[in-house]
Amino acid sequence: MMLLAAKAPITFWLSPAGNDHRGSVNLKFRQSFLFVIPSSKLSFSSLAYAPALETKSYMDVELDSSRKIVEFCEVGDLKNAMELLCSSQNSNFDLGAYCSILQLCAERKSIRDGRRVRSIIESSGVMIDGILGVKLVFMYVKCGDLKEGRMVFDKLSESKIFLWNLMISEYSGSGNYGESINLFKQMLELGIKPNSYTFSSILKCFAAVARVEEGRQVHGLICKLGFNSYNTVVNSLISFYFVGRKVRCAQKLFDELTDRDVISWNSMISGYVKNGLDDRGIEIFIKMLVFGVDIDLATMVNVFVACANIGTLLLGKVLHSYSIKAATLDREVRFNNTLLDMYSKCGDLNSAIRVFERMDEKTVVSWTSMITGYVREGLSDGAIKLFDEMKSRGVVPDVYAVTSILNACAINGNLKSGKIVHDYIRENNLETNSFVSNALTDMYAKCGSMKDAHDVFSHMKKKDVISWNTMIGGYTKNSLPNEALTLFAEMQRESKPDGTTVACILPACASLAALDKGREIHGYALRNGYSEDKYVTNAVVDMYVKCGLLVLARSLFDMIPNKDLVSWTVMIAGYGMHGYGSEAINTFNQMRMTGIEPDEVSFISILYACSHSGLLDEGWKIFNIMKKECQIEPNLEHYACMVDLLARTGNLVKAHKFIKAMPIKPDATIWGALLCGCRIHHDVKLAEKVAERIFELEPENTGYYVLLANIYAEAEKWEEVQKLRKKIGQRGLKKNPGCSWIEIKGKINIFVAGDCSKPQAKKIELLLKRLRSKMKEEGYSPKTAYALLNADEREKEVALCGHSEKLAMAFGMLNLPPGKTIRVTKNLRVCGDCHEMAKFMSKSASREIILRDSSRFHHFKDGSCSCRGYW
Repeated sequence: MMLLAAKAPITFWLSPAGNDHRGSVNLKFRQSFLFVIPSSKLSFSSLAYAPALETKSYMDVELDSSRKIVEFCEVGDLKNAMELLCSSQNSNFDLGAYCSILQLCAERKSIRDGRRVRSIIESSGVMIDGILGVKLVFMYVKCGDLKEGRMVFDKLSESKIFLWNLMISEYSGSGNYGESINLFKQMLELGIKPNSYTFSSILKCFAAVARVEEGRQVHGLICKLGFNSYNTVVNSLISFYFVGRKVRCAQKLFDELTDRDVISWNSMISGYVKNGLDDRGIEIFIKMLVFGVDIDLATMVNVFVACANIGTLLLGKVLHSYSIKAATLDREVRFNNTLLDMYSKCGDLNSAIRVFERMDEKTVVSWTSMITGYVREGLSDGAIKLFDEMKSRGVVPDVYAVTSILNACAINGNLKSGKIVHDYIRENNLETNSFVSNALTDMYAKCGSMKDAHDVFSHMKKKDVISWNTMIGGYTKNSLPNEALTLFAEMQRESKPDGTTVACILPACASLAALDKGREIHGYALRNGYSEDKYVTNAVVDMYVKCGLLVLARSLFDMIPNKDLVSWTVMIAGYGMHGYGSEAINTFNQMRMTGIEPDEVSFISILYACSHSGLLDEGWKIFNIMKKECQIEPNLEHYACMVDLLARTGNLVKAHKFIKAMPIKPDATIWGALLCGCRIHHDVKLAEKVAERIFELEPENTGYYVLLANIYAEAEKWEEVQKLRKKIGQRGLKKNPGCSWIEIKGKINIFVAGDCSKPQAKKIELLLKRLRSKMKEEGYSPKTAYALLNADEREKEVALCGHSEKLAMAFGMLNLPPGKTIRVTKNLRVCGDCHEMAKFMSKSASREIILRDSSRFHHFKDGSCSCRGYW
C-alpha cells in the first residue's frame, strides 16, 4: 500500500452533515470542523472513511478564492464575487481581490455591497490604508456617500494626488465649493504638489464663488509650477476669468496660447456670449474658421446662442446650412434644441417649427423651447395646445415648461387654462418650487384674480423678493393700491425691497395721490442707489405728476440723462392731465427731435392733451402725423380722443360724422365721448340718440345713465330723470358712490357722498354752510341741477353739500396749516357745483386747491381753474 510522502501536515475539513465536498471550492467554513493529522502516519486507505477531505493547502484555497473574485470582477459579476467573498469571510484575501470588488461596487454604485466589503476587511484585521484606502474612498464617493468617504480619507496616513483631486471634484460637483477650496489649501500646506487636473478643478470653484483675487493667486502658482503651458489649465483659466468678468485677462491668455485646441476657441466664444458680448463671440468664431480649426457641437451651440441674443437670423441660417452639409451635428438633440431656440428668438417661428417637426428625438427642452417661441410671438393659444400635446406624448413637463405655459396663460388672460395647469402643478407637487409659485402668482395677477394669487403667495414657505414684487405689482395693476401699500409695509419687515419693488409700489402711490408716501419711497430709492434705474426714475416722475407736483416732476424728468420713450410719454401725459396742452405738444416735438419716435401710447397721450386743452387744429395735425409719417393705424383709443376733441370744442355734428366714417366699429367709449360733449354744450336731442347706441353696447354701465341724467337735469327735464332712475332700478343697476380722499400726515382720509359719520362731520358741515352763505352774498347761484333731485332748492343745496369732494376739501381746510395746498382725489368726474365751490374756496381762503378727478387735474387758484372749462 502506498503511503503519502509529503512531510507537511495536511489540513482538511469534515462536514458534520456528512456531505461530500469534493471538487467544491465554495466550502461552508462555519459549518465544518478543522482537523490536522501528521502526514507520516496517514495513508490513502485510512482516509477512505472521510470523503470530504481536500488535498489543497489553506493558502492555495485563499489564493484560488482571491483569483476567482478578481475574475468575477473583471467580467462585472458582482453577485458571484460577493457570494464568494462572504462565504469565505474567515479567510485572508489578497489586496487585489478587495480592491477589485470595491472598484466594481463603485462602478455599479452599490453602496450596500461596498459597506459589506468594508465590514469583512475590518473583521479580517486588514489595515485600511494605501491602495486599499484609496479604493474604499473611491467607492464611497462614487456611490454618493461623500461624508463617509471623507471620514476614511481623513484617516489615511498618506494619500496620492488622485485622491485629493477626487475629493475636490466631488465637493465641487455637489455645490460645496468652499470645502473644495479648503481641501486645496490643506493639500498645499501638506506639500502635495497639484497637477493639471487639480488646477482645472479648483479654478471652477473659485469662479463659482466669485473669489477672483484668490483665483489670481492660483494663476501665479500655475506659472510658478510650469503648468501655464498646459492647454487644459489655460482653458480653465480663460473660463475662470470670463466668469469673473475679467474679459481682458481671458483674451490675453488666449492670445498668448500657442497651441490652441477647439476647447480654447469654444471657451472664448462661450465666455464672450455669457458676458453679453455676442458680437465678439461671433468674431472669434469667424477667426476660428479662417484658421481652419475643426468645429464641434459646443462651437455651434455657443454661436447659435450668440445669434439668438442679437437677432442675427441671416448668420444663423448660414450656419444651419453648413451643419446640414456637414451631416453630423444636425442629429444631435442639443444642437437641434439650440437651433430651434435661435429661430424662435430671431422671430422666425416657422423655421423653428420645421426644425422641431424633423427632430427624431424631442426632449422636454425641445417642447419648452417651442412653447416659449409661441408665447414670444403672442400665440398663447398655440402654446397651450403644444403643452397639452407634450403631455399626451408622455413627455413630463419640467419647471421651465410649466413656467413657460403659465406665462402664456398670463399673457392672453386665460384664467381657465391657467387653473388647469395649476391642477397639474398640485398633482405633481411642483408648488414647492419658488419659480413655479412665482409664475403661478404672476399668472393669477395678470388674469385679474388677486384672491387666487394671494392664496398661492400665502402658502409659499419661502418668499423671495420676486414673490413680493409680483404680488405688489399685481395689486397695483388691478387697481388695489391700498392692498399694495399694506403688502409693501409687510415686505419691509421680512425682506429688503429692491428697485423693482420701488417701481411697482410708486404707481400705487400715484393712484391714491398719496404724496407723503410717494416722497418717502422716493427717498428710499435715493438712499439705496435705485434712482439710476430707468424704471424707477420713470415711476417717480409719474408719481409726482399724478400727485399734482407737475413742476417737480418736470425737474426730475430734465435730470434723466438718457430718456427713453416711456420717460417722454409720462411727461406728455402729465401735461395733458393738468391741462397744459401747449407744453405737452412742445415736449412731444422735443422727443421727436432727439430721434425717439412715438408709439401708439405716446399718440394717445398727446391727443388726450389736445382734447383737454381744446387744441383742435393741433390735434388734427398730430392725428395725421400718426397715420402718414409714423405709419401707425389708429385704434379705438385714438378715435375716442379725436371724438372727444371735436365734441369738447363744440363740433358735435362733425364728431357724429367722424364716428360714422370710422373704418372700425365704434365702441361705447367712442359714443361716450360724444355724450360728454352733448352735456357740455347742452344738446339734449343728440344726447338721446347717442345714449341709445351706448345702452345697446353697454346696458349694465351705470355711468352713462348718470351722465344722461345730468344732461336731463341741467335741462330741467325731471320726468326724464325719473324714467332713468326707474330704468336703473328695474335693471338692478347700482351707481358707483362718489368717493374722495385726502392725505394728511401720511394718513389717507376717505369721504363718501352723504357720509356724516366722520369725527369732524359737524365742523365740516358748519364750514360748508358758511362758505355757501358767503358765496350767495357775493352773487353766486348754486348749480342745483347737479343734485339730480326734483325737489325744492333747499333740499338740493343740502344734497350738494354732501358731495364727497366738498367734504374732503373742507376737511383739508380744517386740518392743514394756512397756505398749505389742499390735494383731493375723486373716483368720479367732479360735478359742476363742486367745481364752482372749489374756485370760491381757493379765492376766499387764499390757498391753492388741486383736485384730481377720474378725467383730469383741476388747479384752483385765486378763483379760477386750470381746466378753463374743458372737463
